[in-house]
Amino acid sequence: MKHLKTLLLAAILFVGTTSLATAQSKVAHINTTDLVQAMPEMKAAQAEIEKLSKTYDADYKTMVTELQNKVKQYRAEVDTKTEEENTKRAQEVQQMEQSIREYQAGAQEDLGKKEAALLKPIFEKAKAAITKVAAAQGYQYVLDSTQGGGVIVATGKDLLADVKKELGF
Repeated sequence: MKHLKTLLLAAILFVGTTSLATAQSKVAHINTTDLVQAMPEMKAAQAEIEKLSKTYDADYKTMVTELQNKVKQYRAEVDTKTEEENTKRAQEVQQMEQSIREYQAGAQEDLGKKEAALLKPIFEKAKAAITKVAAAQGYQYVLDSTQGGGVIVATGKDLLADVKKELGF
């Protein structure tokens, strides 16, 4: 009887460990770059960023043109002005150059902040949709199959179509 209990216990343990060893996590992959680029919100955000960038670029070009015209004028008049006036003009040109550099740095910073503010909710929405679809389909892991995203083999289920459907496009 003792051998039977031991044999039964060993059989139960063997069956239990075998089923645990064969139970695998479900893994899927998605190219998040393709997903985000396909989202309508992304197209609107890119258009807004492009519009703001063009505005900053136009202002910058206007400032540079103004500086170039002033430098050209000052060079043409250098012989007719006193040394004191030429020194003041040189300082004025330096101040203009400095203000252009500051404007350019500020514009780049503002553009970066605007881009981050516009893109954050888009990426959050995409992540929420991926999480919802993965949970609904029973996937424990979803890997990013974007080029350079660290995935070597992506032969599992691709969730891109299902997530697009979840987002309504």
